Amino acid sequence: MVEDEKKVARALREGLTAEQYDVKVAPNGEEAFFLVTNEVFDLVLLDWMLPGRSGIEVLKAVRKRGLSTPVLILTAKDTVEDRVAGLDSGADDYLVKPFAFPELLARVRALVRRGRPEQSLRLTFGEVDMDLVTRKITCGGRAVELTGKEYDLLEYLLRHSGRVVSREMLAREVWKADGRVTPLDNVIDVTVSRLRKKLDDDSKLLRSVRGVGFVLGGEP
Repeated sequence: MVEDEKKVARALREGLTAEQYDVKVAPNGEEAFFLVTNEVFDLVLLDWMLPGRSGIEVLKAVRKRGLSTPVLILTAKDTVEDRVAGLDSGADDYLVKPFAFPELLARVRALVRRGRPEQSLRLTFGEVDMDLVTRKITCGGRAVELTGKEYDLLEYLLRHSGRVVSREMLAREVWKADGRVTPLDNVIDVTVSRLRKKLDDDSKLLRSVRGVGFVLGGEP
């Protein structure tokens, strides 16, 4: 959710969390663009009028990158011309403020349902194959047994293959740490090392990036 008004963001987050949605809030366009292009989301709720980079500018930039994440614009801009501009910029839906929360929930459910058929039930990269239904993993045709945390780590790396992921990102997204917890660095490094060995990796597939984090694939 991209919303610069703290009270509105807090109210919407509480309401969506109560409906079992996991919500992240970005207070401005720059942070929103970073999150959407570096993490995987089912849906983006995007305010139009933001400090600095506007919601429409973020939307156009995201679509230019080829990302197809569903986007629902939430805004006080209510003219027909505004709606047309938002939809033509790449939005999947448009809801004018103020709105009834049950209507927002209905639109969220519809957009999430619409996006699911396009999502693959498998994640693959190189010789690594992960079945998201059975949770079975193979590497070069060989079955690989992983712990729960190793599985979560590999899934995150597969979803971000070719992109460097920092220890901060792993701590937040895989270990679900709310803040920056320095002691997790060693835990993350050990888990990556174990995963690398189980994949029988010679460090060409899962590489460490000095001072930053890790990358699955990509050029050294």
